[in-house]
Amino acid sequence: MKKVIIVFLFIFALFVGYLLLSDSKEIASLSSENKRIESQIADIKKLISKNPQYNNKIAFFIDMKIRSGKNRFFVYDLKENKIIDKGLVAHGSGSETGIKGKLRFSNVPNSLSTSLGKYYIGKHYYGKFGRAYKLYGLDATNSNAFKRDIVFHYYYDVPYKEKDGYICNSFGCPMVNKKYFDRISRLIDSSESDILMSIYY
Repeated sequence: MKKVIIVFLFIFALFVGYLLLSDSKEIASLSSENKRIESQIADIKKLISKNPQYNNKIAFFIDMKIRSGKNRFFVYDLKENKIIDKGLVAHGSGSETGIKGKLRFSNVPNSLSTSLGKYYIGKHYYGKFGRAYKLYGLDATNSNAFKRDIVFHYYYDVPYKEKDGYICNSFGCPMVNKKYFDRISRLIDSSESDILMSIYY
């Protein structure tokens, strides 16, 4: 009987240890994600303070360190300082390195890669993917966005809900699910000033 109890306690201790380790990894991951977005928020707020052209209430953030099957497109309330919406977003096929979880980025035309940096969202138009929004790069790392036809658009193959693993790729555009796009487009269309988007890694 004592042996059974000892074995049970040993298994229980292993299980508790596993849970604690998993929780600590998750907390560390969340802490890392928070630091990355906090840095981006500070940069966006500085940019807005210098230019009244930009919306000072809402901004979009895309964290490319988070794998594509998880929510990594964040709508951020700059007044309340909190995330108010999030969803899946695809990255460019040219950003794939062959190593899962590791991406590369490019501002070069025809690279099919995602470009890091800050953008402002322009007017909508109707193209081969339906309704889409023009993106204008504000940094040296994404200065060719308009010339490369990098736009914010939807694609039906992008899932709406999170999933294990990875989702489809774009040609370099931030590409989301149609249902999520419709929600985001209402924010863009109702804004009297240009909304900023930051794609970071």
